[in-house]
Amino acid sequence: MPDKPRKIDLSPGDLKSLLERIKPVVSDQDYEAIKAMAETIEALNQVKDQKAASIKRLLKLLFGQKSEKKNKVIPNSDKQDGDDKPNNPPKKPRKGHGRNGASAYTGAKKVVVSHESLKHGDPCLECINGKVYRCKIPKTVVRIVGSPPLQGTVYEMEKLRCNLCGEIFTATPPEDLGTRKYDETAAVTIALLKYANGLPFYRLEQFQASLGIPAPASTQWELAQALGLLAKPAYMEMLRQAAQGRLFHIDDTKSKILSLIKLGETDSGRKGIFTTGILSKMEDRTVVLYFTGRNHAGEN
Repeated sequence: MPDKPRKIDLSPGDLKSLLERIKPVVSDQDYEAIKAMAETIEALNQVKDQKAASIKRLLKLLFGQKSEKKNKVIPNSDKQDGDDKPNNPPKKPRKGHGRNGASAYTGAKKVVVSHESLKHGDPCLECINGKVYRCKIPKTVVRIVGSPPLQGTVYEMEKLRCNLCGEIFTATPPEDLGTRKYDETAAVTIALLKYANGLPFYRLEQFQASLGIPAPASTQWELAQALGLLAKPAYMEMLRQAAQGRLFHIDDTKSKILSLIKLGETDSGRKGIFTTGILSKMEDRTVVLYFTGRNHAGEN
């Protein structure tokens, strides 16, 4: 490979002077060849400079003008006199980053802990002459514990038996115990986990069994079905209000229902099963409804 040619920077005036100096010592033919080469090199340099300038203009249009950094123009400008730390204010953290405060735990159980030796209006233990008053904002400590989605409590009512007559006396259950094994909140939790968060009944059954609180999938279905019957009047009212909407958004997606798959084709010859989502916009509210079956979005 030949050596890289050495770059020589000559201004147009220097190049003209060079040609005048060599003209007397070379033939006319050689002078014309050298002059042509010099003019060609000068033209190529001009084209290169123009191209570089046009590329720079294009980059400025696309990405904007870059400003000079202060610390590059004036070294150590972002340091205070006698201090090595930058004199820049701390950046504010972006929203959604950082720890959650106590006010974020709206569903947490709140326990009020009173002071062990003082109460509102007592004399101050330090200055004696003053009095202490309760602060509006208490100190808060948050503790997070794990628990099964469905929790159970076993009540053991004590039984006493007479050794002479055999009569048995049983303790009275708590008043808030109720008569049903499954509370309404259990049915709501199951329905939310299944239909709002996509957790199948059998997986919740496995999870509950591993934590020692059984919840059979068949029982979960029975509770969800009963809850659906209770919520049906509200659902019918949502249908009625959604029909008054001024703007509708609809879309279909494929779905599978085993009972419909087993039935096969309908009278219309359809085999497909669809879930239609309908969003109805009214003046002050929005209603979202879902329909699953043989009908497509337009029919629903």
